[in-house]
Amino acid sequence: MSILSKLPFHDEAAAFEYLEKTLWADGPVCPHCGTIGTATKLQGKATRMGVWKCNEKECRKQFTVKVGTVFEHGRIPLHKMLQAVYLLCCSKKGCSSHQLHRILQITYKSAWFLSHRIREAMRDGTLAPMGGAGRRSSLTRRSSASKRASTNRSAGMAVNSATSS
Repeated sequence: MSILSKLPFHDEAAAFEYLEKTLWADGPVCPHCGTIGTATKLQGKATRMGVWKCNEKECRKQFTVKVGTVFEHGRIPLHKMLQAVYLLCCSKKGCSSHQLHRILQITYKSAWFLSHRIREAMRDGTLAPMGGAGRRSSLTRRSSASKRASTNRSAGMAVNSATSS
């Protein structure tokens, strides 16, 4: 049985539960004031799924588990975003945005934006954007003919100085 067939990848409520259990092992953490475990879950007909309210006297703000993550401000359902994270992390050669678009049945534009968001979150910042220091511009690069001429001149000077002494 594939991990993608598990419930958090197909049900929105289960996806919120899974993310809360994963990110908040010690209880809900308020992203506004930083208190742990003092929030209550809001449940009602008019309330969005997964909304919590901080019980600190100074804060009392609402938040979800998506605040401060790559899932924040995403209009794609959370279970599809979790599928995208799994597909991008577990495939050996990566996963293209077009493939995400087909698998998740979302628009290509949304798949492209989501994949770039996830890749940026996975980046550790130690490498340059393309994995190296880059190339010199064509203006500073010397042609191979001028390189040969300068090495021939320096070799000739070394021979002349050796013979004259």
